[in-house]
Amino acid sequence: MQSLARPACRQLARHVRHTERSLASFAVPAARLTPRRRHYATSRRPLYDDGSARSAVINVLNNIASKREVQQYLAQFTSVSSQQFAVIKVGGAIMTDYLDELCASLRNLNQMGLFPVVIHGAGPQLNKMLEKAGVEPEYKEGIRITDGKTLGIARKLFLEENLKLVEALEAWGVRARPITSGVLMAQYKDKDVYKFVGEVNDVQTASVKAAIAEGYIPVLTCMAESVDGQVLNVNADKAAAELARALVPLKIVYLSEKGGIHDKETGKLIEAINLDEEYEGYMKKPWVIHGTRSKIRDIKTLLDDLPRSSSVAIIHPESLERELFTHSGAGTLIRRGTKLQQATSIADFDDLAKLKQTLVRDREGLDSKSVVDRYLESLKDRQFRAYYDENFEALAIVLPPTEGKPPLAHLATLTMTRSAWLSNIADNVFQSLKRDFPKLAWTVKQDDENLTWFSEKADGSIARQGEVLFWYGIDSPEEVRELMSDFVQHGRQMFGDTNLESQLHRAAAAAQRIRSGAAKLQGMRQQATAYHTSARRPQLREAKQVEQRRGYATTNPNPPLGIKNSEKNYPAKVALIGARGYTGKALVELLDRHPNMDLCHVSSRELVGKKLENYKKKEIIYESLSPDDVRRMAEKKEIDCWVMALPNGVCKPFVDAINESGHKEAVIVDLSADYRFDSSWTYGLPELVQRNRIASATRISNPGCYATAAQLGIAPLLDYLAPQPAQPTVFGVSGYSGAGTKPSPKNDVNNLADNLIPYSLTDHIHEREISSQLGTEVAFIPHVAMWFAGIHHTISLPLSKSMASRDVRQLYQNRYDKEKLVKVSGESPLVKNISGKHGVEIGGFAVHSSGKRAVVNVTIDNLLKGAATQCLQNMNLALGYGEYEGIPL
Repeated sequence: MQSLARPACRQLARHVRHTERSLASFAVPAARLTPRRRHYATSRRPLYDDGSARSAVINVLNNIASKREVQQYLAQFTSVSSQQFAVIKVGGAIMTDYLDELCASLRNLNQMGLFPVVIHGAGPQLNKMLEKAGVEPEYKEGIRITDGKTLGIARKLFLEENLKLVEALEAWGVRARPITSGVLMAQYKDKDVYKFVGEVNDVQTASVKAAIAEGYIPVLTCMAESVDGQVLNVNADKAAAELARALVPLKIVYLSEKGGIHDKETGKLIEAINLDEEYEGYMKKPWVIHGTRSKIRDIKTLLDDLPRSSSVAIIHPESLERELFTHSGAGTLIRRGTKLQQATSIADFDDLAKLKQTLVRDREGLDSKSVVDRYLESLKDRQFRAYYDENFEALAIVLPPTEGKPPLAHLATLTMTRSAWLSNIADNVFQSLKRDFPKLAWTVKQDDENLTWFSEKADGSIARQGEVLFWYGIDSPEEVRELMSDFVQHGRQMFGDTNLESQLHRAAAAAQRIRSGAAKLQGMRQQATAYHTSARRPQLREAKQVEQRRGYATTNPNPPLGIKNSEKNYPAKVALIGARGYTGKALVELLDRHPNMDLCHVSSRELVGKKLENYKKKEIIYESLSPDDVRRMAEKKEIDCWVMALPNGVCKPFVDAINESGHKEAVIVDLSADYRFDSSWTYGLPELVQRNRIASATRISNPGCYATAAQLGIAPLLDYLAPQPAQPTVFGVSGYSGAGTKPSPKNDVNNLADNLIPYSLTDHIHEREISSQLGTEVAFIPHVAMWFAGIHHTISLPLSKSMASRDVRQLYQNRYDKEKLVKVSGESPLVKNISGKHGVEIGGFAVHSSGKRAVVNVTIDNLLKGAATQCLQNMNLALGYGEYEGIPL
């Protein structure tokens, strides 16, 4: 047993202050004593001289945050493009009084490969300069009126302050680039009233991105320009907000010498402001005036335009690392938050089924549903208060103090989805708990991944046999000793049956014992069967081959299974990695209509924090899952099927993470080309690959769109092709959705208008894929056209013997007999008729007058049967559902 009891808040504060001093003084370079002039070169130098500096910084960070926190945030920060890491606004007072602390923090970030975008003000310095010049500052509604003389002084000062910060960073060994124009474009706010004061109406990010790409931290001033080149003064907070709106960074930080917003009535620091719940209240407070009022209002306007997971932190420069790398953060955190609902009786819940589903999720066991039913029944006779959001991403149930006992409330259950943690709903819930319950205790398993977060919320804790008891609000040493003693003796059982976690844990343990017994019995039965002399091997039914009249073809040798290949009748949990593209969106719509697919996670770095559209079963928020996140989820066996909808060459770290987790039975379907040539993976083209192989596979490579149509268009004639070097030729034309969502000439509709663009005319990866799977060399010539979705192939096939067009057509009709997603017709199929359809159409069937060359036309929707629909076919087969479940036929 390890006792962790302590006045945690005070101890943590002392610890953090000590560590922050360590960070600030870490490895002060000699160059700091003799600042060097720099040349603003354009060639990129190494990010950092060696790995030792990076390791040292991480080691120091580990003193203010858990190793897991540091690794988690580093993974998150490095998962996005560099300019999307952070926007840091530096107040003028910081430049004067805390320049070394600022440079030390930025140096530490830079040595970890991070590039914050820095924008600074210089308000206090400007006031001094104006006073020295005999200019009386004039304000209206908190805005500095900037006449010509003031603007001239401000312009000179801002350039000097910008260079001062850049040179200070250089002295600390940080490569920084001054950017003093060309980024912030503005219009006059009200020229008659405010003179040369601007409102930003456009942000040009090219120079910012270029600086980062070349290995520099960009340092901007808050001066802007009008369309005619007039320099305009812009409030630094507003400039930072517009910059953040353009870059959509993971972190937005305002550095302030005050370290946050303080309640002027109590003098205390406000740790968090949840705008959805508290904005109107703060706007009514008498002390929220002038700059404070403007700051909160502007931050709300900014956050309304950003993903819900976004937030703005107002902190002291000494606390920058703590804000970025710990769950607890520092200073004042302003976020949109989530409005929480409360219930004090079961009847208060509008959707009882959803409540039960929420309590069971992620904790399924043999008897978990019954346990939850009994628990809710018991709450009918107890006082409780529940906190939850509209979508039940978070749910907390608190039992108030019992009469005759110490006034200590008990957090009976707390369940959060991953999106609830990412969007700060968890913090919002605990803020409500602390407001309503001055004293609270709760238990958590010692291996809980959010243990550090719980520790930050508590005043004390004690660990016992894999469980941790947390509490806050208990000041009496006697009460603490009594609480600890009770926990040491009874564990979480000290709360009796009021603790849902305890009940579910017992049910899960019972389920595990039953599974272990069943597995042991099954093993004994298999052993007995293996040694029984009359045991018969199961016979695989071979497809009956029927000779055709002309002697060319057989019936379909690989017909659809017709029934489910297993008795599975419960939903499979699915995670979609890379959900931003067209294919991911098409798959989401299919999963939404599937009766047995439960989409649990969607991951996209660009859309993180936003709501998934076109999925009506439940609300899902985009996440940015790292390989470490995937490994953890796989270790816990949270997901039955992983779908990788990532660009080529990207998914290997995720696949490796799943493989290393030991969850071998989890199905992976990869939509990229990464594993199409890997013999340990099963190629998932159900119409041509034996369906039983796909049904027994756990690693499935989904074919390419061009390749699917080409193989289906060639396969029936494989035995009749002329020998090499003669080879089939595929002239393929795709709509521009095949070029993806990233802007390029191949998906630029203006470039495609009245145009047909050839590309990769030899050695296209689909050429290799088609040839490899068919076992014969095929020439493939791709083009892109101006329609959105759909592919048209014209395939020329050299024949080894003379054939008639009706013979060729008969081959195709026989080969694809009973295939629900392949249509064979005499007419040439048209792209306009296949777009939005889930199958393939094959037709045309022309034969040269010599009889030795056939031409076949094939159409396919590249996003559906060419990607998403085929993926769902493979998922259905591998997970034990009917092949066509969820696919409109």
